[in-house]
Amino acid sequence: MTTTLAILSALPEEQEGLVHMLQDQERIAHAGRVFWRGTLHGQSVVCALSGIGKVAAATTATALIERFGAQAIVFTGVAGALAQPVKVGDVVVASHYVQHDMDASPLFPRFELPGYGRSVLACDAPLSQLLAQATAECLAGPAAGWAASMGLQAPQLHQGLVASGDRFVSGAAESAALRASLQGAGHGALAVEMEGAAIAQVCADYGLAFAAMRSISDKADDTAHVDFPAFVQKIARNYACSILPRLCELL
Repeated sequence: MTTTLAILSALPEEQEGLVHMLQDQERIAHAGRVFWRGTLHGQSVVCALSGIGKVAAATTATALIERFGAQAIVFTGVAGALAQPVKVGDVVVASHYVQHDMDASPLFPRFELPGYGRSVLACDAPLSQLLAQATAECLAGPAAGWAASMGLQAPQLHQGLVASGDRFVSGAAESAALRASLQGAGHGALAVEMEGAAIAQVCADYGLAFAAMRSISDKADDTAHVDFPAFVQKIARNYACSILPRLCELL
């Protein structure tokens, strides 16, 4: 790919690791955010933090397109598992996104995006497949050691629907209700987070390729979680700093 790839990170630790890898890096402040421009394995990239929540993420994505000429966006961060087979330490590469808090009923069906005629937005299949390939290589390599250092099982790759909403889902009852609500509408989501669907919508509006990966940090319920700061440093940061550079090599 000879075009500009935007790499959005949900976590500062992920972005910091990637920025350190950039060649010819340039720091640019714009729209209340800091962007880092440079090259990664010969690929022109712009790195930024998404911000927390759908509005912040949409603003950042729009700035990447309008100000920096991004022609594809890849998003990385953490998420809570919703589907039973998805475990802490696993990685979900999104195939589609749904906004679990979108409800314009009775004017529109539950979850449907007004003006779009659908509830689910697809990620770019070719870009997502390359992201999945880079992820699979990481998980088959050093990732098992990173997981073992935190007492986690060997990580697995999952591909499918991810749900986003402006709420941190952390209780078992809330997680079960969300899962049931989505499944009732035919949406079997693998994971839940707070930004990806907004970026998917912006990319759909602009006709840009979008792909996303999420490291699973918890089960989105009341069960005992791993030490989150340690997870970010030992798992999420390492995943991002291994998978994204490899993606740039594959483009």
